[in-house]
Amino acid sequence: MRRILYIMIIIICSDVYSQVFTGTTSGQFLKIEPGARAVAMGGAFTAVADDASALYWNPAGLPKANNSAAAFSHTYWLAETSHDYAGLIYKLNDDHAFGVSYTLLSIPDMKVRTEIYQDGTGEYFSASDLAIGLAYGFNLTKEFSMGFNAKYVSQNIWHMTASTFAMDFGLHYSTPIEGLALGMCMSNIGPKIKFEGDNNFIYYSFDPDKNGNSDNIFADIKMDSWDLPLIFRVGLAYQLLSSEINSLLISADAIHPNDYSEYVNTGIEYSFMERLFIRGGYKALFKKDSEEGLTLGAGVVYYLTNYLPLKVDYSYSDFGRLKDVHRFSVEVGF
Repeated sequence: MRRILYIMIIIICSDVYSQVFTGTTSGQFLKIEPGARAVAMGGAFTAVADDASALYWNPAGLPKANNSAAAFSHTYWLAETSHDYAGLIYKLNDDHAFGVSYTLLSIPDMKVRTEIYQDGTGEYFSASDLAIGLAYGFNLTKEFSMGFNAKYVSQNIWHMTASTFAMDFGLHYSTPIEGLALGMCMSNIGPKIKFEGDNNFIYYSFDPDKNGNSDNIFADIKMDSWDLPLIFRVGLAYQLLSSEINSLLISADAIHPNDYSEYVNTGIEYSFMERLFIRGGYKALFKKDSEEGLTLGAGVVYYLTNYLPLKVDYSYSDFGRLKDVHRFSVEVGF
């Protein structure tokens, strides 16, 4: 109980931090959610997280996974961008598990345009965002687990780069009520991030109207630093129905970000013989001016051997006036 009290104090302090330091944030790609299963359930996955996507949703879910697993998720994201996620969970035993993750948001090469060369200068530029994480989750008791995910975050656009380190911290509790689980996760705890690079350097003239003034003074533009998108999630999951043939799982997450209003995600998953899955959900309830909404998806599990499950999942997300988003995930257990 003393350990649980300490953990709750950390969570409360982190939540106060997120309420005080609100505003514009950088590293927005960290808010793009991986895993077709989780997204199909409306992103209400904090208390469910028990697969390789737990590295993102709640690292406390790592020891809850049935087996070690490797997963890959691809998202056809907005504005012709691509979001890719890869995660690996390795279970040391029933109580301890490690994990590594890789996230990449990329865009196709684009032409460099100026006021004079509006059709392009002949040059091209690219942009990408990257996160690499190393996680550890363990059971404190049979019902209570916690986990950490340390990650390196990098953003690049043309000749400019920005990088920092961040931490995710999560808790999972199987309540005395049979089938009811509670999950909490604080994501992207870390210092501010600032862009630096060759595009910071310019030639400057102190007084261009004065004779003899030099117009070739080398100067460095001072760049601002920006907070990462700190996200605090609290979720509940309840196994409403569980049998050898049919099972039904419902979940809900309350999300408090440091750069926008609070909102709620809800989800449901129906399973037939633990082989065929149908999912649905609704995202961003009560979120001001949100374009997100209905989510749908399906999945299948095929056993390559008795101990080697192959999971394939798909999800659809409605983004209102923006283009619909489609995700595909593949996970192999070992």
